[in-house]
Amino acid sequence: MTIKTFPLGPLETNCHVLSHDGKAVVVDPGGDPAEVLTYLEREGLTLTHILNTHLHFDHTYGNKPLSDAAGVRIKAAADDKPLLSTELGRGGMMGLPSVQEFEFDEIDEGEHEFAGLACKVFATPGHSTGSLSFYFPDANACFVGDLIFYRSIGRTDFPGGSLEVLKKSVADKIFTLPAETRLFSGHGPDTTVNDEMHHNPFFSEFRRDL
Repeated sequence: MTIKTFPLGPLETNCHVLSHDGKAVVVDPGGDPAEVLTYLEREGLTLTHILNTHLHFDHTYGNKPLSDAAGVRIKAAADDKPLLSTELGRGGMMGLPSVQEFEFDEIDEGEHEFAGLACKVFATPGHSTGSLSFYFPDANACFVGDLIFYRSIGRTDFPGGSLEVLKKSVADKIFTLPAETRLFSGHGPDTTVNDEMHHNPFFSEFRRDL
């Protein structure tokens, strides 16, 4: 199993590619997917799904071109669909480009399979109403979008955001995963459940090694 990360788009959003046994899944293509497509071709990988942790514009810029090029469907939460009628979902704010319109299949919390791997999809609202996290036990990895970052958390001042809801999502869904689970965020470096439980200042109620 391999995880390759490409910072894409104007905000250098992390686009993660998880591959296994000749198949791959892409999480949050936030910009021109040309580099991702080149990687898939070079490695002989067949893309099976595009997964969106949430539908903010900087995570979806590459949805349409990647979906069209690879002939695969996009999966996202129904609760984030209203964002697509706002600048936060459509883009176009602050001189940034607009997102190409795309269709997606709604996905619910629960057990799924992508790229031949079992995946537990968690509803983890707080950064957005429909934020999702994708946990692949066999890869020891969870893709958390902008829910939690290395020693930080995602913004909660956007419509649908809530600090208390976000902290509950992390406590109930992320911090209950095995301590060694790697967390792949939408921005910045990856981290682990153990590191964030002990050192993330937003979760001082958890024991920290000083």
